[in-house]
Parts: sequence; structure tokens; C-alpha cells
Amino acid sequence: MVLIAGSLGLRISEVLGLRWGDIDWRNLTLLVQRGVVMRRVHETKTEASLKPMPIDPQIAEALLKFRRQAVYVGQEDFIVASDSGKPRWQATMLADHVKPAAVRAGIGKVGWHMFRHMFSSTLHQAGTSMAVQKELLRHADIQTTMNNYMQAVSEAKREAVHRVAKLLLNA
Repeated sequence: MVLIAGSLGLRISEVLGLRWGDIDWRNLTLLVQRGVVMRRVHETKTEASLKPMPIDPQIAEALLKFRRQAVYVGQEDFIVASDSGKPRWQATMLADHVKPAAVRAGIGKVGWHMFRHMFSSTLHQAGTSMAVQKELLRHADIQTTMNNYMQAVSEAKREAVHRVAKLLLNA
């Protein structure tokens, strides 16, 4: 969950809503088609959320490794399924796993939305244009990202995601 949230900037509801069938392994993209809040499946927050997201090859490999050890691996199965196959509870995962790990690492206070902010900050640090940041964060309105209306190109988005993955995985 942390790897997906941090390397793709997805909202926690979107992370929980991902199914294995949402990943196009050949083209290294994923489609965010739903969100899960309190184990209830909902539509995405905005239409912009429905655009394909590029996945860095290292992130794809980590997901494939995780899939090889997962119990629920069918196209319709949730990637971060609980023991029952349903989506996990975000608050439980945060309290039982993420927060204790953050304390051990000396990071301090963390929350799920922090990973989205971290993704955005890392994109900015990597020199990514505001238009590409808007596209990768899947904001409906560029004002949410910085009030810049340039059109992002697919290759620029892929390069931006690669830079974030490289910074996160090679740090």
C-alpha cells in the first residue's frame, strides 16, 4: 500500500480499490477505476482520476513479486485484499503497520494523504512541469496543482514517474 501510494501518488481510497485487472503489464500502466472507503466501492473522485497512470518498471516488478505471494491474484481480486478477499481497512493498516514503521524510522507523524503530498513534492523536486504534475495527480482543475494550463505529454508523465521511483527505491 505504501509503495503504491508513494510511487504513484494515489489517494488511499484509490489504492484500496485497485484490482489486478486494472494493471496493463505490457504497457506498464494502470487504470484507477474505483475507490474504496470503509470497504464500500465507489466511483473515482473525479473524471480526471480515470486517466491511465504510467508505472515504472521497478514498481511493476515489486507488484509482480507481491502478486506471486498473494492469495487473491485473479483479475477481479483487490491488490491489497484482506484475508477474506475484501479491501483492507485503511485506518487499521495505518495504525498497525505504517505508523509504527514511521516511528521506528524516526519519521514522526504520518497519514495516508502524506504519501500523496510526498509524491507531489518529489515530482516538483525532480523538475516536473506543473502540467505533468496535474496529470499524474489526476486533478480535475489545474488550480489544485498550481494554476498552469499546459498540456502534458505521455512520455513526460512516464519520465516523471520513473524519476520518483528512482528517488524512492534507490535512496
